[in-house]
Amino acid sequence: MNNGPSKDNCQTMCWAGAAVAGLLAMFILGGAADWGWFWAIVAGLLVFGIGGVLLTSYVCAAASAGSAAHTAAPKPASTPTAAASSGAANAAATAPSGVTTAAPAAAAPQAETPKAKSKPAVAKTASPAAKTAAKAVPKTPKPKAAAKAAPAKIAKAATKPVAADGKPEMLAKPRGGASDDLKQIKGVGPKLEQTLNNMGVWHFDQIAGWRKPEVQWVDENLEGFKGRVSRDDWVKQAKVLAAGGTTEFAAKVKKGGVY
Repeated sequence: MNNGPSKDNCQTMCWAGAAVAGLLAMFILGGAADWGWFWAIVAGLLVFGIGGVLLTSYVCAAASAGSAAHTAAPKPASTPTAAASSGAANAAATAPSGVTTAAPAAAAPQAETPKAKSKPAVAKTASPAAKTAAKAVPKTPKPKAAAKAAPAKIAKAATKPVAADGKPEMLAKPRGGASDDLKQIKGVGPKLEQTLNNMGVWHFDQIAGWRKPEVQWVDENLEGFKGRVSRDDWVKQAKVLAAGGTTEFAAKVKKGGVY
């Protein structure tokens, strides 16, 4: 395509725009700015000349480059399917009557893509080294049930109904053959611990499970120490000790402090 007329039109428009700008500058400077008409005409000519050169240099050059790029863009090639169809149509038109023309290979239906083969069974079988590594990983040990034993006993004891006379459940002997150090409860000394053992009290969880009627019964039946259970709040201390915790007083007892 010839780009001559488009370029000429662009230049004409650019110079016309520069002329308008020059005239506006001349009238503005000569009339409003009081430059004098001589200097106003000189300024208008400068605006006209410089503006025309700049406009044609940038505007027309950009328009020419865009037109050249549009012209140089190649037309899209016809697709192979269209070419094959056109060739098949031409062959059918030129073939003599009574002669059957074989369909071109391009028109044949595409073969179905074979499905991906399933992975061999070997891939699913773990290697001996992998099995050995899996066995070597140590399993996380489950928490011991011993830590939860005391609270469980307290809950179990609390579910039993209170006796008619308020007497708590007593034991003939300590469980497992070993009793708790009841002296860790504030207000229980060696003599009082012996008294509690004789009554059938051997463990922290027994005291921790006492309810109000049972506390009252023990307070009234402690020979020589009546009211000590309520006064020193044994039940609260025993709950902490039965759960595996400690109190300030129990810590002193463990270090050999006096009772």
